[in-house]
Order: sequence, then structure tokens, then C-alpha cells
Amino acid sequence: MAVKIRLARKGRKKVAIYHIVVADSRSPRDGRYIEKIGLYSPVTNPAKIELNFDKALGWLQKGALPTDTCRAILSNKGVLLKKHLLEGVKKGAFDEAEADRRFDAWMEQNETKVEAKKSGLEKSAAEATANRIKAEKKINDARAEKLAKKQAELAAKASAELAETVAEIAEAAAETEQEEDATGVPVENDAQE
Repeated sequence: MAVKIRLARKGRKKVAIYHIVVADSRSPRDGRYIEKIGLYSPVTNPAKIELNFDKALGWLQKGALPTDTCRAILSNKGVLLKKHLLEGVKKGAFDEAEADRRFDAWMEQNETKVEAKKSGLEKSAAEATANRIKAEKKINDARAEKLAKKQAELAAKASAELAETVAEIAEAAAETEQEEDATGVPVENDAQE
């Protein structure tokens, strides 16, 4: 019986979440498994990986074969490196303290890389938001300028019409005064009656 470390798909459509399981190679993808050792969510950026390190290492030492994707996940979490270092200790290449020192150095470097990626993503998201706000402000300023220009034109047109109306009224009043002066009698308007 060949034992594999592989992914079992869970979650809904287009929002996949995978369980990292140890299963018989003959069982279906989402079928029976021997043990669940972790969770993998590729939807987030960076991908969310929860892994029981000791169980995964134990199964690898027992001879379980990871699939390609699981191999990448285990490599990312350092399980394969730890297995490799422990085999070096068994062969006598170096002692366990040296293996732990190398593993700790690698984990620190890996965590730094992951944090750099997260901060880079946050920074790019903040820059994208700032650029979008800047573009919207530019559009809003252009709209406000256009609106102010239109309102100024309407105000100028209204003041011109008002001035024209005032001029007509003044002209009509002047004509009325001239008629009164010419006849000496006040002119009766239909409105006064």
C-alpha cells in the first residue's frame, strides 16, 4: 500500500480550501484518508498554510510520498529541509545542534521573505488606493471647474438679461416722463384703472 501526502478539496465553487491529508494512493481525492495534517488556502495572497509540522515530518520519515503541490507546501514550511538535516545527522555529517542552527537560520530567512512579500503587497495596495484617490480628485476638480464655468456663464447671462430688463424699464419710464412733459397731463395706464 503506497501512502501519499496530498490535497483533498473542500470549500465552495471558486473559493477552494484544501485539506492536507495522508491517504492511500488508491482512495479518491476527496475520499477516505488516514490523517489530516494541515490546511491550504490558495485564495489569499500570500496563500494561507496551516501545517502540523511534527506529523508531516513523521509521515515523511515513515515513507509517505508527497504530491508535487504538497512537496512545494512542505518545502515552503521547511519540513523537507528538516527531514534532510535529520538524515545528515543519522549519517554523521554533522551533529544535531548544527542541524538545528541551520534550520533556524533558514526559517528566519523564510519568515523575512514572507514578511517582505506581505509588506510589499500592503504597500502596493496603499499606493493603488492613493493613485485612485488622486485620479478621482483630478476628475472631481475638472468637473467642479466645468460646473463653476457653466454657473458663471449662467450668472453672466442672467445679469445681462436683468440689466436689459432694467434698461427697458428705465427707457419706458423715460418715455412716460417725456409724454407727461409734452402734454402736461399725466398719462393713465390700463394698470391704474
